[in-house]
Amino acid sequence: MEQNEDTILKGEEPAVQDQMISDSDSVRFDDERLMLVEVQNEPWYVRFKTYFKLSGPGWLQSALTLGGGSLTSSLYLGVLAGFTMLWLQPVAMVLGIIMLSALGYATLATDQRPFHAVNEHINPVLGWGWAIGSILASLVWVMPQYALANGVIQQNLFPTLLGAGSALGSFGSTLLVSLTILAVALTIAWNYGGDSKSVNIFEWILKGLVALIVLAFVGVVLRIAMTPGSINWGEVLAGFIPNPALALRPAAGFEPLLAQLSASSAEYWSNLIVTRQQEVMAAALSSAVGINATFLFAYSMLRRKWGTEYTGLMRFDLWTGMLIPFMLVTSFIIIAAGNQFHTVPHPGFLEDSAAGIQTSEQMTSEYQSLLEGRIIHEFGLENNLTEAQVASYVSELGQEDHLMAATLVTRDAFDLASSLEPLLGGTFSHIIFGIGVVGMAISSVILHMVICGFVICEILKVPYNSWYFRAGIMIPVVGVLGPFFWDQAAFWLAIPTSVITLMLLPIAYVVFFLMLNNKAIMGKNMPTGRKRIAWNSVMIPVIIIVSLASFYMLWQYAGVFGLGILVAFVLAALGFEWRKRTQKATV
Repeated sequence: MEQNEDTILKGEEPAVQDQMISDSDSVRFDDERLMLVEVQNEPWYVRFKTYFKLSGPGWLQSALTLGGGSLTSSLYLGVLAGFTMLWLQPVAMVLGIIMLSALGYATLATDQRPFHAVNEHINPVLGWGWAIGSILASLVWVMPQYALANGVIQQNLFPTLLGAGSALGSFGSTLLVSLTILAVALTIAWNYGGDSKSVNIFEWILKGLVALIVLAFVGVVLRIAMTPGSINWGEVLAGFIPNPALALRPAAGFEPLLAQLSASSAEYWSNLIVTRQQEVMAAALSSAVGINATFLFAYSMLRRKWGTEYTGLMRFDLWTGMLIPFMLVTSFIIIAAGNQFHTVPHPGFLEDSAAGIQTSEQMTSEYQSLLEGRIIHEFGLENNLTEAQVASYVSELGQEDHLMAATLVTRDAFDLASSLEPLLGGTFSHIIFGIGVVGMAISSVILHMVICGFVICEILKVPYNSWYFRAGIMIPVVGVLGPFFWDQAAFWLAIPTSVITLMLLPIAYVVFFLMLNNKAIMGKNMPTGRKRIAWNSVMIPVIIIVSLASFYMLWQYAGVFGLGILVAFVLAALGFEWRKRTQKATV
């Protein structure tokens, strides 16, 4: 049967292609290509209008990344380092965009779908690691989104109607909120399994959610800025200058507090601050671009039937649809959190101001653990202190140690909204934060569903508009259980969740590097000469940075067991490569 090349989905069998593309879709794709050709030599502002109209995959990346990980890592970056780490989130995103650009170029320039191309021409261990890692990352990440949305809806938006003391009770309220979020997310994600018109509607809904999130947090900072002297904008601008040394030493704002402590106490608190800064930096690196985000980007372009002529649009989409919204939201959260919380002790733990100020059970437990850690550091684990002895020593600690613990205790979106009430007004602060955070959670849940749908379709080699896709989007439904398992700890569980997904990210980045340098995949479009040197000179440092961060976090959290899994994975990949080369040599 004769086929139109423009209607062939890359890597599909003929029977699958026929199912994928309707006549109306073919006309739409031809119109899009014609629009791109017509504006190719036009001024930038003319191209901007067309590019924005046709953009989509980059905005999906924003909707995915602006979730619980970005919120919590940004909020705690502000708590820990004030404005001095404003550079981190944009740098993490730029590193991710470099690798996504490589993936995008490889995807658009070839006639092969990435997962199958990697399995056939590079190494199936890496290909399957990329696919399975994407599903695992989505399963890990979707639970904090439900928990985050529950916390904000019950505390910020509807505390009377759906709070713990409501008629529904804690369990009933959580169940109602979780099922509502699930229903909304499924309804929207379902459209992505339809025709091109449904995909277009889906993407505009996600664009709207991203715009809502951006406006919410821009509004917060603008209201803060209206108060004279509330924000030192010189310090804000200085915070965008990269300072990697903060991975090894506490932020400068803690120096006056640490100077008041004894040598042993200063060592404990300093080490604790540095460890937390490292964790939140790793979380920021992971939440900017996760392994599942890379799978989404490649296949959202294929879902739109983009080809080589869309390369310029792809780059525009990444920098405008992905970087700008992400940078605005995360920066404004850091500014708000740093302005309110950096080196500021929680008043609920200070004797002279604690009266009438409530602290959550989770926060109280953390505060006590910080002080107990101070005692264990002083005497060492080898002394086997009893709980009674530790409690006794804690009671003898000076006010300086209690002040440090009250300063470092974690805060969540509710605390930030409450702290801004004098500046923004109680209703505005809670509603605007609630809307922004719920938008972040719902958009992420939707995209985790879509990612799982893509992976299932790729594994089974079926079209994206099939029922297999809609079966795949049901996999992350397990996330609805998140709030019941994590409860009050849910908000800050996004930090270790980000660390877990960071451990998987180097797999994807190595895959993209190998794809771009593989003649069998890239064919005549493989970069050569200076172009190849340029690509590799930016990709290799990114891979090294992410791999070192991943290796460090793997060792910190999983120890020998984690390294054992890593070694087993590498050996499996090397073993398959050796077998392939041996077979070629004998042919």
